[in-house]
Amino acid sequence: QVQLVESGGGQVDAGGSLRLSCVAGVRIFTVFTMGWYRQAPGRQRELVANITAGGIANYGDSVRGRFTISRDNDLKTTTLQMNNLQPEDTAIYYCHAQFVASTTQHWGPGTQVTVSS
Repeated sequence: QVQLVESGGGQVDAGGSLRLSCVAGVRIFTVFTMGWYRQAPGRQRELVANITAGGIANYGDSVRGRFTISRDNDLKTTTLQMNNLQPEDTAIYYCHAQFVASTTQHWGPGTQVTVSS
């Protein structure tokens, strides 16, 4: 089982910024595509962004241009920089790890992000 530990959630006013971090408790980090998903009350979980071991990033339409995902393969850390946050970004954010050679995936416990108008 892969342990994913998230940090950095909190509350911010609209237009503010937050940075989320996820540390993966794995022996080999580069076999995982890492990502962030979010789930707001009453809504389905959706992709925020993901990034391959080689650094290729993919973003959900609602966050493209405002959020940036990055990873440090030596520190086994994935970071989500969130700028110009809006109330609709309020959700629980989950770190996600997808093993590249199968459908095996892992989830962190989630961290709350709340944006006030």
